[in-house]
Amino acid sequence: MKKQVKVVAAIIENENNEILCALRSPEMSIPNMWEFPGGKVEVNEDIFTALEREISEELDCTVETTKEVFNDNMHEYETFIINLISIKCRVVEGLPKASEHSKLIWLKRENLDSLKWAPADIPAVEQLIQEK
Repeated sequence: MKKQVKVVAAIIENENNEILCALRSPEMSIPNMWEFPGGKVEVNEDIFTALEREISEELDCTVETTKEVFNDNMHEYETFIINLISIKCRVVEGLPKASEHSKLIWLKRENLDSLKWAPADIPAVEQLIQEK
């Protein structure tokens, strides 16, 4: 049986109604594809705490979540199954900096589909585009 991983992803929107998109580095699994930043949920950690911790570690800034799930999606990759839970949030302290990712960009919803997204992130991307 494939390993199942529970992952949270941050949909961070700025004051210009742009969404933060992160490019996976060549060293990461699923390299050079775009995603919403985030990471694995640790044992005994709720999804909102996990997301705030991951963003602090990955982007060196503090976010506040909406405390509601925006998109919950299961995706089967070749070697594992991911349960990707996307949560909207906003930056409350600092500015996002790429440390693990190759690049960070801010994009309007209608331009999100111009990027090559990691397959697990696509349902949340489509939901964001339809939201406008």
